[in-house]
Amino acid sequence: MKVIKNYLYNVVYQVLLLIVPLITVPYISRVLGPDLVGINSYTNSWMTFFMLIGQMGISLYGNREIAYHRENKKRRSTIFWGIESLQVLTILFALALYLTAVFLFSTTFQRYFLLQTFWIIAAGVDVSWYFMGMENFQRTVTRNLVVKIISVILIFVLVKSHNDLGKYIVILGGSNLVGNLTLWPYLKKEITWIPLRDWEPFSHFYPSLLLFIPTITTQIYLVVNRLMLGRMATQNQLGQFENTDKIVKVILAVVTASGQVMLPHIANKFSNGNIKGVRDSLYNSFDFITALAVPMMFGLMAIAEPLAPWFLGQAFAPAGELMVMEAPIILFIAWSNVTGTQYLMPVNRTNEYTISVSIGAIVNVVANVFLIALFAAKGAALATDISELAVTAVQLFYIRTTISRRRLFSSVWKYFICGLVMFLIVFRLSHIIRMSVPNLALEVIVGAFVYLVGIFLVHAPIVDQALQLILKRKEKSRRNH
Repeated sequence: MKVIKNYLYNVVYQVLLLIVPLITVPYISRVLGPDLVGINSYTNSWMTFFMLIGQMGISLYGNREIAYHRENKKRRSTIFWGIESLQVLTILFALALYLTAVFLFSTTFQRYFLLQTFWIIAAGVDVSWYFMGMENFQRTVTRNLVVKIISVILIFVLVKSHNDLGKYIVILGGSNLVGNLTLWPYLKKEITWIPLRDWEPFSHFYPSLLLFIPTITTQIYLVVNRLMLGRMATQNQLGQFENTDKIVKVILAVVTASGQVMLPHIANKFSNGNIKGVRDSLYNSFDFITALAVPMMFGLMAIAEPLAPWFLGQAFAPAGELMVMEAPIILFIAWSNVTGTQYLMPVNRTNEYTISVSIGAIVNVVANVFLIALFAAKGAALATDISELAVTAVQLFYIRTTISRRRLFSSVWKYFICGLVMFLIVFRLSHIIRMSVPNLALEVIVGAFVYLVGIFLVHAPIVDQALQLILKRKEKSRRNH
């Protein structure tokens, strides 16, 4: 039950991080237009590289280390102060590098590059990794909710014209900084003060650096398509791809939220020698995440073309086709989230995880070089699909000796059949009725109903998992009374 509650909290948290730009996308798309949306994406992408240098692999490493030593308050307090002090030092170093690069090499968009620094500063005070390691996701959600709501209000109040891109950037980066700061008061009851001499921040440097390699390579194939689009195509094409990617990433947040929940959960089992528990958790998680990812992928593909011009504005009509093309990454990333984030990382098989995402990064760069030149934004979407598929394939190869791939995929066909039937019905419906809020809700309800009926008819494993959970809750309730 704790894992399910944390998953639901983390779904809310991850969607919350993305919901601010998504809620404001229809408004911002019309106020700023594709060109300025592209400039924001371009400057933010470059900033992200420097921010990642500062973060190294600290978030993943801190999450795992706190999970390993969760029961020992003094030890986890020492680990927290050591890791956080290291994070502050590396972020300051990255900020200095970023500002140097901006002043030396940037002239065209220098103002916007400077405004993006709020994101780097925010990374220095981010302690969400501690709460994730403790499997306490409620606090990160409730505390940030108010901050995000305020930022949405500020966007609608302050961003009024084509000249307000700077305000938009400051609101997004500033809200992230404030949100991270609001987590600190919760630490008072969680950790104790440790003398400065015992922090030993640099003892965490090497293991964090090992996790930095997969972190930076993962971001390469998440960001490089934007950078290459900005150089090889137009800002308009970049703006089309940027808004497409935002919508896909919100759906992905729901699907992959289980990764951050299961990482500390499995890491704690692994540290206690419960190998059978680790494998059982992985099989259940893979089935659960497939059951979610398949309908979300097919659902987005079914409504994408009428959704784009209605939601983003007529100038973003081409984004509909891009959504259809990029939708498969919902499934590919869902699977690699299980095999990589939920298995290879917590059981300390970092090298194999690193190789898989490195191959994905190389494939992405090579594919982008050819596909963007031929198809612009469509090429970037195809390159993203190919690279994510490569990562998943490599990770499945690595787990072959410890995890039964046949068992993992034994019921996938059931979800695909149900998802395909749902797609055909919703696709037809979306092209018959005019896009509106009530009609969109109708399409979602119809799609969900068709899919749920389908998985009951084919008796998919997720049905048994749900029934067992309901029975356990009833039995627990009966005992309490």
